[in-house]
Amino acid sequence: MKKSLIGLLPFVFFSCFLPQKKEVNPPNIIYILADDLGYAELGSYGQEKIKTPHLDRLAAEGMRFTQHYTGAPVCAPSRYMFLTGTHAGHAYIRGNYELGQFEDDLEGGQMPIPETTPTIAKMLKKAGYQTALVGKWGLGMNETTGSPLLQGFDYYYGYLDQKQAHNYYPTHLWENDEIAPLDNEYFLVHTPLSPSSDTSSFDQFKGKDYAPDRMIEKAIHFLDTTSTAKPFFLYYPSPIPHVSLQVPDSLLTPYLGKFEETPYYGNQGYTAHQTPLAAYAAMITHLDSEVGKIWEAVKKRGQEENTLILFSSDNGPTFAGGVQADYFKSAAHLRGLKMDVYEGGIRVPFIAYWKDKIQPGTLSDIVSGHWDMYNTFAELAGQPKSSPDGISLLPTLLNESQQEKHPYLYFEYPEKRGQIAIRMGNWKAVKTELKVNPQSPWQLFNLDEDPSETQDIAALNPEIIATMDSLQKQAHRHPHIREWEFIDPKFKK
Repeated sequence: MKKSLIGLLPFVFFSCFLPQKKEVNPPNIIYILADDLGYAELGSYGQEKIKTPHLDRLAAEGMRFTQHYTGAPVCAPSRYMFLTGTHAGHAYIRGNYELGQFEDDLEGGQMPIPETTPTIAKMLKKAGYQTALVGKWGLGMNETTGSPLLQGFDYYYGYLDQKQAHNYYPTHLWENDEIAPLDNEYFLVHTPLSPSSDTSSFDQFKGKDYAPDRMIEKAIHFLDTTSTAKPFFLYYPSPIPHVSLQVPDSLLTPYLGKFEETPYYGNQGYTAHQTPLAAYAAMITHLDSEVGKIWEAVKKRGQEENTLILFSSDNGPTFAGGVQADYFKSAAHLRGLKMDVYEGGIRVPFIAYWKDKIQPGTLSDIVSGHWDMYNTFAELAGQPKSSPDGISLLPTLLNESQQEKHPYLYFEYPEKRGQIAIRMGNWKAVKTELKVNPQSPWQLFNLDEDPSETQDIAALNPEIIATMDSLQKQAHRHPHIREWEFIDPKFKK
């Protein structure tokens, strides 16, 4: 025995000096997703009329991305691609496939995610995370495979149906597959007023329980009550600033008289509002205050050093419901709005904050997207980076060399008559109206020289167009429903 022990001594001695595997404590992750917030609707992205002090400070003390994209220019597919790490050519959900109606007893939600779908929440739960969703879901109702409880979330509260989210004063929200009543009477938000209506007519679109206030309360409660023995993941997809234009009078007050207002009577859908510019600005400022409350809750919990806070938007700014994107320069110099695959519809703000980990005041121009969150979170949690289309942005966040980069980004949107787009380096190729004209030609832009996509130079660059054709064929897989089949369809119209 002594001889064998002595023989082990050199190994024991020298092993003390060998590099030891570093223990990694997975951080808490908070991902806040705005709804229809434009690229330039935050002060840190150039907004001058709307106040967003908390998000501006988050950007100043963290990292701001300038070339970050959503997966799709509308709600449901954008959220699906974030959760699953897929781009639009591979995603199961590629459009807003609506089910049901607006009435409470006809609530049907959107196309549900299949139960076996890999999601960020499932992956993080497997890694030991406590998971919660608070906000707007849009990927299936409670009695379908799309319930958040079947997609990796331990807890959820908010809107399941995007149509219900058109009203900030609904009769109910949802909590863990059960109806959570609110103190509001039902009314149809898409009810226009006559231009001759008196001031009191606008009051019919007000209620008692403002849904965003109930949701932020639940989010803070989750942060206050989760165990500190395990990391947590909070996904907070706020419904703000998606129309309808509805905001409590107390929040509206700071913006009253700031703009030259023309009443909106609901002629473009959603609720009418007497001061639509003030209402829209107040909604975004209220979203900013929610971010401030979440940040403060993390500080009070003493976990700021071990919590990664991320903020983005699901797509570009809207064109409907009394919103005036041009007035606020919501998309800055970018072309297009929501429902467009031009830059204004798909390039979104992205802010990352992690105290003592992310260098304050940093700017990143890495070309990235929502579908990169899956592999980024996986690397943080020590899980396989199994997203089929994403990369991990962790090196960028930690100011390290980012070796892995996208050779190209692919966008495919079956609504608004069918659109596709590819970004390869500074080249951006776009096809529109494909359902109307299957032979619609590529438009080509050099984003470095023409970020507003005003000069189509496809005719001057046939070799680039040939490459885009090849990439498009490589990126596209046929969808599972006929409504989304507009690229090389396998049926006759």
